[in-house]
Amino acid sequence: MVTAGVNEKTGGATDRNDPAGRLNLLKTNAQVYEDIIPQVVRVVPEAVLLIVTDPPDPLADIARGLAKHDRVLSTGTFLDSLRFRTHLAKHFRVAPSSVEAQVLGDHGTSQVFLWSSARIGGVPLPKEIERRGLNPQEFRARIEHDVRYANITIIEGNGASQYGIGMVSARIAGAVIRDERIVIPIGSYQARYGVTLSLPSIVGRRGVTEVLDPDLSGDERSALERSAGALKMVLSKQSTSSSQ
Repeated sequence: MVTAGVNEKTGGATDRNDPAGRLNLLKTNAQVYEDIIPQVVRVVPEAVLLIVTDPPDPLADIARGLAKHDRVLSTGTFLDSLRFRTHLAKHFRVAPSSVEAQVLGDHGTSQVFLWSSARIGGVPLPKEIERRGLNPQEFRARIEHDVRYANITIIEGNGASQYGIGMVSARIAGAVIRDERIVIPIGSYQARYGVTLSLPSIVGRRGVTEVLDPDLSGDERSALERSAGALKMVLSKQSTSSSQ
């Protein structure tokens, strides 16, 4: 489990108006990884690597190249998905465990909210939004804003957002250690998109053993492509910077 590097507050990634968000931390934290990952691999060559440091998805791609194997996970959008469920549960006044909702793609500003498949107690969320007379566009925009920038809100309140990611990291580690084969939205390298990003995946002792293909609306699929494109772009810039 690799957590080394500068965080959002120290690295200046707490501006809601900056579309790059956590990606601003890549250059600094990539240098940390170039030192750490080869040392880790020398000591535990068969280990599954869980990348926690922000931004976890492009750092997982960098770690994958340094480790020279595919047993590399990023914490991805698992935390974002839990936040999505929690915010929906709070609005509809139900338990978060009664909400099914996922965020995919990048753990950052280009993350993709799967509204089309979200459910409360098995009831499709779009149907419940309509039943309650809510404006779908306004409601979605408000929830997405709160989830997308939840880390900044937490940092403003107590100086750091370590508890949520700590809980998620422990849960992923437990799934690997116990070979649980749970299905969660987690980051791993996706050849189809050419980068590490989050899709619903089976997680066990060898890391991600299988990636599931969720039903997406046309808008959601396009958004996922854009999320992958944003990750490719920042990795390309990092590669160019490193070679100079």
